[in-house]
Amino acid sequence: MLNWGFIGCGAVTEVKSGPAYQLVKGFSVKAVMRRNPEKLADYAKRHGIEKTYIDAEALINDPEIDAVYIATPPDSHLEYALKVAKAGKICCIEKPMAVNYEQSLAIYEAFDKKKVPLYVAYYRRNLARFLQIKQWLENAEIGKIERINWVYTKEPSAEDLAKTYNWRTDKNVAPGGYFDDLASHGLDIFAFFLGDYHSASGVVNNKLGLYHAYDFIQSDWLHKNGIKGSALWNFGAKAYKDEVIIYGEKGKITFSVFGENPLILSASGKDKLVEITNPKHIQLPFVEAMKNHLQGKGVSTSTGKSALHTAWVMSEILN
Repeated sequence: MLNWGFIGCGAVTEVKSGPAYQLVKGFSVKAVMRRNPEKLADYAKRHGIEKTYIDAEALINDPEIDAVYIATPPDSHLEYALKVAKAGKICCIEKPMAVNYEQSLAIYEAFDKKKVPLYVAYYRRNLARFLQIKQWLENAEIGKIERINWVYTKEPSAEDLAKTYNWRTDKNVAPGGYFDDLASHGLDIFAFFLGDYHSASGVVNNKLGLYHAYDFIQSDWLHKNGIKGSALWNFGAKAYKDEVIIYGEKGKITFSVFGENPLILSASGKDKLVEITNPKHIQLPFVEAMKNHLQGKGVSTSTGKSALHTAWVMSEILN
């Protein structure tokens, strides 16, 4: 049994991730940390967690804790991760890995030096709908891959319009704004599908001035195997759109990064629609894969190394 301690127990841990660690056989959530004592006690009671801490370092150094899940905003990832590495404990970090590539590199090197497993929660690599796409690509259903394009637009939220504080639009926490939180998922899964990036560039802007981080990003990139990519992310648009198209010499694959709309395989003049829904606890397949990897029974595709590469391409785009 591997005993986990959570640093942070906000919204992401309520349904998406937290229950997954409790459901996977061989994992146990032993402790949780949060600075607010009342919210901490409430979370621990509702989820049946034995130990509570208001100090992260105390949780990290608890001898009963074997592994630590860092589920806080990105600006605290470096501090907590370095302490977990120093303690020599297994770690999983919520994405993005850190505020920027330099911090991500420091985290990766700390765990690599200690030879301690490090994972980052780019969980889409383990979801059935994306594994279906990867299978189509590996089977050459659309022939040789030529390029990929992603358009993601959304309207400003009521929170944005009211200029209410949100760490996702605080440039000190997320320099790219919603890009850091949302685009990172797509850029990571594209590397999973098409291989590592060779180069990337971007054009960034703050068009609406609702917050200090960027709200408009355009990018072009090149994968090491020569596949070209492009994307537009507009977080101040008039309508929502999330569409990715992978073009091949014999057809195309259309899907969304965040929605559950049907996957569309277009080849030989026909469209094949496949509907695959995500699990209730969306990180469950990722956590299961992490457990199998730790037990030497499989490979985890979302590690510190893969997340570092995603951090690098994000940095190239924003720079």
